[in-house]
Amino acid sequence: MKQTEVLLQPNPNARIEEFVYEKLDRKAPSRINNPELLGQYMIDAGTEFGPGTAYGNALIKCGETQKRIGTADRELIQTSALNFLTPLRNFIEGDYKTIAKERKLLQNKRLDLDAAKTRLKKAKAAETKASQLNSARLEGDNNMVNFSYMLNFLHVKWLKSEQELRITQSEFDRQAEITRLLLEGISSTHAHHLRCLNDFVEAQMTYYAQCYQYMLDLQKQLGSFPSSYCNNNQTSVAPVPSASSNVIGSSTLTSTSGLVIASPTNLNDLKECSGSRKARVLYDYDAANSSELSLLADEVITVFSVVGMDSDWLMGERGNQKGRVPITYLELLN
Repeated sequence: MKQTEVLLQPNPNARIEEFVYEKLDRKAPSRINNPELLGQYMIDAGTEFGPGTAYGNALIKCGETQKRIGTADRELIQTSALNFLTPLRNFIEGDYKTIAKERKLLQNKRLDLDAAKTRLKKAKAAETKASQLNSARLEGDNNMVNFSYMLNFLHVKWLKSEQELRITQSEFDRQAEITRLLLEGISSTHAHHLRCLNDFVEAQMTYYAQCYQYMLDLQKQLGSFPSSYCNNNQTSVAPVPSASSNVIGSSTLTSTSGLVIASPTNLNDLKECSGSRKARVLYDYDAANSSELSLLADEVITVFSVVGMDSDWLMGERGNQKGRVPITYLELLN
């Protein structure tokens, strides 16, 4: 049980605090766990870098996933404490203590019974030896009187030892029956704790499945970050044929999908001209305020430049929705 508590709560100070609150019959205050703390730090760092930047947005995504893992970890601890630790603790502090006490008492009764048997055996042996001496017919009245007195004393002691043995045997039998009845109830207790153990395993399965799904979703969200960054900054890709370069400029690069990826020169040209272009969204983006436009990966939107806007942003348009979008999230189409 202690090792399970260590697994669920590695911090010994936190375990002591929970123990004190439990003894006081009060609810322990909610405490932020390590994944939630890491997630909050990541979100804060991503906000400082700027949600419009690729790295800042990636940090925010990782932070949100870490916080979800922290929530799943909290649910695992609560479920395990309710369905596994609490029944086990109640058994150890209740029925198990009673069984251990009765078994110890039975052991003491057995020792008393063994001692009584030993005393009776010695008394019988002494009386047998005295009877043998009596048959030898010792001479002298005084010796016979003293011997008769000793023989009577040994006989009384033997009777007393025999009575003590009967009492001790009776007490041992009664204690053995009590212990037997308690141990017979262990089978039903084992069945109950087997169900509790199954609940604990299922809680762990749910926790690890949730964590795996969270990380899988995060991996999908971050999967386009490295490739898009390389495509936007790669200089070794073959240039577009001259027929196309006369239209869009010699600095345009081609991607493996046949789409034309915007290089920094294309973005600057777009800002300088008053026209609009189609652009594919590389990955999801959540708008930080009402002036920005939320984006979904792989959707195509219309983008154009606005005079005086920051160089890292363009104005995006999707149907009736319009707002600022970060350039690093876009792939300009030819």
